Amino acid sequence: MDQIDRVAAFEAVWGGLVLPPSPHYDGGPRALSGDVPQRQGSGGWQFEAGLQRTALSYSFMIGPDGEFGLHAGGEDWVPLHATVEGWVEALSLADHARRCARTTTTLTGDDVDTLGLEGFEAVPEVAGLADTWWRGTDSLIAIYRGEAEVMHAPQCRTATIYGGLDEWGLRGLDT
Repeated sequence: MDQIDRVAAFEAVWGGLVLPPSPHYDGGPRALSGDVPQRQGSGGWQFEAGLQRTALSYSFMIGPDGEFGLHAGGEDWVPLHATVEGWVEALSLADHARRCARTTTTLTGDDVDTLGLEGFEAVPEVAGLADTWWRGTDSLIAIYRGEAEVMHAPQCRTATIYGGLDEWGLRGLDT
């Protein structure tokens, strides 16, 4: 009964919310909607977060502690964000950065690990786990590791660097 209550609470807050497409994960789910909870081995109970926009070998799921992540069958579960709010914040940030950046650079695979984050601070609003966002003085960096982890494909790691955002208030709420 507790798991049905979790799905009902998710539906009450997020059910039917139509989302902008994610720049990764083939756009992510089109709209959030809870589904029947499923026991995932020792990983606890999960339920689908919404149908994906395209055919994928993984599903978007809500984890046992409210995480938003990817499930690829069996025990392959990778939480992307600690909360659904984190996923929604990341989508909003990606949309803002994509529209406002003067430059966009993408790194993939091993090149992601060479990215220096000195002088950057984590963006706490995205509640990043496998996927994280970093804020610099005039840029944002999004690092996507979820697909690489759930598919056991390190070449799928991606970082997107959005530059030239100094006029767009990237200092956060406490400055």
